[in-house]
Amino acid sequence: MITPEKIKVLYIDDEQNNLVGFKATFRFDYTIFIAQNTEKAYEVLKAHTDIRVILSDQRMPDKTGAQFFEEMREQYPDPVRMLITGYTDVESVIDAINKGHIFRYIKKPWTDIDIKGAIEEGNKFYISNSLLAVKNKELQSAYDELGKFAYSITHDMRGPLLSVLGALELAKGIDSLPEIREILGMMDEAVKKLDEFIKNTHEYYNLKRGKLDFEAIDFKNVVDDVAALFRITGRMQEVKFTANIEQNDIFISDEISIKIILSNLFSNAFKYQRKNASDKFVEVNIEVKDGDAVIIVKDNGIGIHENHINNIFTMFYRATSEQTGSGFGLYNVKDALNKLNGTIEVTSVVNEGTVFKVIIPGKPNDAK
Repeated sequence: MITPEKIKVLYIDDEQNNLVGFKATFRFDYTIFIAQNTEKAYEVLKAHTDIRVILSDQRMPDKTGAQFFEEMREQYPDPVRMLITGYTDVESVIDAINKGHIFRYIKKPWTDIDIKGAIEEGNKFYISNSLLAVKNKELQSAYDELGKFAYSITHDMRGPLLSVLGALELAKGIDSLPEIREILGMMDEAVKKLDEFIKNTHEYYNLKRGKLDFEAIDFKNVVDDVAALFRITGRMQEVKFTANIEQNDIFISDEISIKIILSNLFSNAFKYQRKNASDKFVEVNIEVKDGDAVIIVKDNGIGIHENHINNIFTMFYRATSEQTGSGFGLYNVKDALNKLNGTIEVTSVVNEGTVFKVIIPGKPNDAK
């Protein structure tokens, strides 16, 4: 049978006899730490960050208990704070409540029952706050997921749709029937791929609350599917796209996550081209080797200034104002890689281009 871990309690009092008596009385019920001054109390808190309850005498030579609680709660907000006072001083108690945010105060002389009851109540309050913090974190995560879903609907789809609209404008000035048919064929393919992208994005955000679907990945097919979304954009902006894929081994991973990674990296590479450059290109190289997939996406666009490199994967962060964007794409890339235990590196030179290197570890064949 596993014995429950004892509640860790810190007691601060400048009178040594009180410290010794407190520890002797409650050492069997709780893990007791004692401190004769606030400086020693900080040392204990630094060494034992899982202390749940702190009891402090109000009247001490270096500072009052209320002053200590007001000061320490900024650095250590989680422990439940209790003030022990042996004299009637309403102002000090009010001060402790308002500034130190104490959970309760205890009058001297206290009884064992008073202290044990206070500690047990304080521990319940500590647990409740901890559970609330976890729920808040889960709620924030759900909110972030909702934001990413909204981004995929309103932003990732808008780029290809604008490309289709651009192709329609281009077709208005063309009299050659073969060329018009070619443009219509490209538009038809883009719309179909866009519909598939919407479906895959929807499935990704509804996959059993984040559960991944591992299957054999054919990178040639995956790249073809994603690149088709940018064919019209590439033609209109005169951006040459090339893909080099070396895959001789079976690679097991989540296809939807990989498509989201590639789609966002391709989108950035096409979007942030130098408008007046004559040799614009986007290049992807993928090699599956020793169980890992190494993906390198390279362009010769506007590049990213070194001051922005460390922030580009942050939600809503935008490194440039030259193109519109919500600052969500690279955040999505990083989030998908975290789920796949993958990594990403970026090197960039302003007005020369950017290289993203992604490494994704594959799952064993029996992980499907």
